[in-house]
Amino acid sequence: MSTQTETAAGAARKRRPLTAAEKHGVLAMPPLDYTKEVARQTAALYEKVAHHIPAIEWPVHAPYVYWINRLKKERGAVILAHNYQTPEIFHCVADIRGDSLQLAREATLVDEEIIVQCGVHFMAETSKLLNPDKTVLIPDLRAGCSLAESITGADVRLLRERYPGVPIVTYVNTSAEVKAESDICCTSSNAVRVVESFDSDTVLLIPDEFLAQNVARQTSKKILTWKGHCEVHERFTAEELLAYREADPGLQIIAHPECPPDVVKIADYTGSTSGMIEFARRRQPGARVLLVTECSMASNIEQEAKGVRFIKPCNLCPHMKRITLPKILDSLIYMREEVVVDPAVAERARRAVERMVNLKTN
Repeated sequence: MSTQTETAAGAARKRRPLTAAEKHGVLAMPPLDYTKEVARQTAALYEKVAHHIPAIEWPVHAPYVYWINRLKKERGAVILAHNYQTPEIFHCVADIRGDSLQLAREATLVDEEIIVQCGVHFMAETSKLLNPDKTVLIPDLRAGCSLAESITGADVRLLRERYPGVPIVTYVNTSAEVKAESDICCTSSNAVRVVESFDSDTVLLIPDEFLAQNVARQTSKKILTWKGHCEVHERFTAEELLAYREADPGLQIIAHPECPPDVVKIADYTGSTSGMIEFARRRQPGARVLLVTECSMASNIEQEAKGVRFIKPCNLCPHMKRITLPKILDSLIYMREEVVVDPAVAERARRAVERMVNLKTN
C-alpha cells in the first residue's frame, strides 16, 4: 500500500467512530475446562439453578459462567437480563434483572462503560438510546421480536396523517425508528398511566393489539390499535385456561397483558412480568399458580416465591432463547454484536423513552 493510500485509510478511520472491538480490544478465548477451581468458584451459583439444571449438565455451563463473571469485571461491563432469559443466565451471570421498564430505568444508572443486553434487540436499542456514549452489545443480533417487526416508522407517520392531533403511545417493544415517530413510549406495567397522562379523549396505543384492548378496559379514553401480536402470548387461549381451572379449581391464574382479552378476563391477576413476580411472591407456600407468559420466567422466580408451585404452559420465545452463555462470552471477548442507532433517529427516539422513564406517575 502506498503512503498516500495509507494516509487516506487513516483519515477515513478518524472520520468514522471506532467499533467496539477497536475501542476496547479483543481478548483471547480462555480455556473452557471444568477444573476444580471452576467448580469451586461456581458452586454457590449452581445451588440457585440446581432444580432446573441436572448436575451432569453443570460442567458444560460452569466454565462459561466462571469466565463471563471474570471477564465482565475486567472489561468494566454490566449484564442486563430480561425475566425471560434462561436460569443459567438469569441467576448466574446477570447483574441487573427485570422487565422492560426496569431494564430501561437501570440502563440510565449504570456506571460501566459496556452494557451487554441479554434480551431482544429493541431492549438493546433502548439501552443505547439512554446511553449514547456507551458501548451496548447484544450477544445475537437475530434476537428480534414479532411485535417490533409488525410496524415501521413509515407506518407510524401514516397513522399520524390519518389521525392528526391524536397522541401516539408506542409500546417499548418496537424499533428505534418507530419510537422516533412517537410521542411517548410505554411498557406493559405503565401503559394505563401513560395513556391517562394525555388530555386527549382518543389515544393511539401501538403496536400490540391485545395490550391496547386490555388497556381500553381500564380507561375511559378511546384507544385506537394496531394489529401486532406477541408470538408467545397470542398462542394462549381461554379454552386451555378453563381446562386447567376445571382440573384444579384452586389454581390461581396470572397473565401478561399481551395475552388476548378473553384470556385476561379469566385470569385472577394481569400485569407486567415484574407485577406477576410480586403477585407470586405474596402467595402462601403450597399455592398453585399458572403463569401465562414465557415459560422460563417461572423457573427464574421460584427463588423469590418460595414454596409456590408453578404450573407453566411452555410457550418459549425463540428470540430470547437465541441468547446463550457461549454467545455472551463471545460478546465480552470479541466485543460483538454492537448495537448502533443512527444519531438523527436516536435523538427523537430518546425523547419518547425519556418521557416514559421520567413520567411522574410511574
